Amino acid sequence: MSELVRFGVSLEKGLLHRFDDLIESRGYATRSEALRDLIRQELVKQEWENDQEVAGTITFIYDHHQRGLSSRLTDIQHDHQDIIISTQHIHLDHHNCLEIVAVRGRASGVQELADSLRSVKGVRHGALSMTSTGKAIE
Repeated sequence: MSELVRFGVSLEKGLLHRFDDLIESRGYATRSEALRDLIRQELVKQEWENDQEVAGTITFIYDHHQRGLSSRLTDIQHDHQDIIISTQHIHLDHHNCLEIVAVRGRASGVQELADSLRSVKGVRHGALSMTSTGKAIE
């Protein structure tokens, strides 16, 4: 486990009150926990901006009755199997399917895959959730 270091931070009173309200609404026990998460969030963002190895999920919803759509989505995923760790296919109702694609690779490749899947005609909505492999934010 890492050695903890204490440091002081100076903030305007109003900003501190807003921060305290935010961390309370999100269920943090301490300011330190909230600050650690904010710092990690910025470090993850930097990993993505610097095209480092990252991880994440691509989630999208589509109508599986649309002719050729399932096949097109599968073809795109096969073209990116080097970064796809796992997929999960969920039937939401008679028409709508939810697909979750877990990915790991260079940020640019993950972004390219997400854009390719979201832009296929018939995909109703798609989202990329970006995170880290954990190596750079320990």
